[in-house]
Amino acid sequence: MNVERVSKVLNNLQKRDLSQALITDPMSIWYLTGYYTQPYERFFALYLAQTGKGITSALFCNRLFPDATGAADAVVTFDDTDDPIPLVAQATNHAATLGVDKNLAARWLVPLMRSGACAGVELCSFAVDEARSVKDAREQELMRQASLANDQAMAWLASQVHVGASERSIAEGLLGEYRSLGAQDHSFTPIVSFGDHAADPHHEPDDSVLAKGDMVLFDVGCRRDWYCSDMTRTFFTAQPTAHQLEVYDTVRRANEAAEKMVRPGVEFAQLDLTARKIIEDAGYGQYFTHRLGHQIGLEDHEPGDVSSTHHEPVQPGQCFSIEPGIYIPGDIGVRIEDLVIVTDDGCEVLNHYSKEPQVLDA
Repeated sequence: MNVERVSKVLNNLQKRDLSQALITDPMSIWYLTGYYTQPYERFFALYLAQTGKGITSALFCNRLFPDATGAADAVVTFDDTDDPIPLVAQATNHAATLGVDKNLAARWLVPLMRSGACAGVELCSFAVDEARSVKDAREQELMRQASLANDQAMAWLASQVHVGASERSIAEGLLGEYRSLGAQDHSFTPIVSFGDHAADPHHEPDDSVLAKGDMVLFDVGCRRDWYCSDMTRTFFTAQPTAHQLEVYDTVRRANEAAEKMVRPGVEFAQLDLTARKIIEDAGYGQYFTHRLGHQIGLEDHEPGDVSSTHHEPVQPGQCFSIEPGIYIPGDIGVRIEDLVIVTDDGCEVLNHYSKEPQVLDA
């Protein structure tokens, strides 16, 4: 168990007058204990409590799961035919409210509420989300390494672009390249978009083949040593038209202006509005159809978005994307995305692949 991380979570709980919590998100359990398994439909939970005697923890695991010895003060095991809820009720303080995370399925939550295991329940995902949001020095270095692999993979992707290549064939070859660079997996399904497919921000690669003059958008990320990367670049395959260059330059200016604003104390909303104003002033406001970015770490999308409604100030150690885009259906789609880590006086941009307009020799 990582005592420092658990203490942060319990301190966050105490700010809301909570002294105990049940955490069921597998990645958060790994973050706090170093133990990971994918439970699928089976019950899997970490109980944490702050008592007068200190921190109490119990990990509830099916016997089918890998051995969890040492991951918590107590490891409570059960079989498929056992009901885990009474086991949880034996550990909880029945007179206190129990914090539960957003991942706890109703099939477990409702019986838990009826069991008398606690005085009530309250959503407490914030306690772990806030702890995971601020990366320590080791986590920041892992984020850098994941982004370095992604920079190198982007160069490989650009080299695969040629007339007749399909979106699907390039996307399917990416995992092998990631693994050759020391990454273990994708952090999300890669987006490879040719031509006006890029006007769909979440286009899924299909069998469409590249034609000379198509613009190409790659939105890709890898997972390396648990931590995720995420980057988008848009390329030309012929000399761009004035219209294409205008759209591209507008997106790039929005990306760079927002990145220059990142520093402790600036609201997430200010970053979004800075980029959005540049796009609106250029006449493309209606075509910027999503928030500016999202936090990232152990998962590609983590709580705490970079949007016009998020008015909390950014903090040193937070990592998030800056990814403005313009998407004109039937015409053009351009997105440019970097990850940044907030420093004491600004930010570190983790991606170094050029954002200059690039014409690929297709």
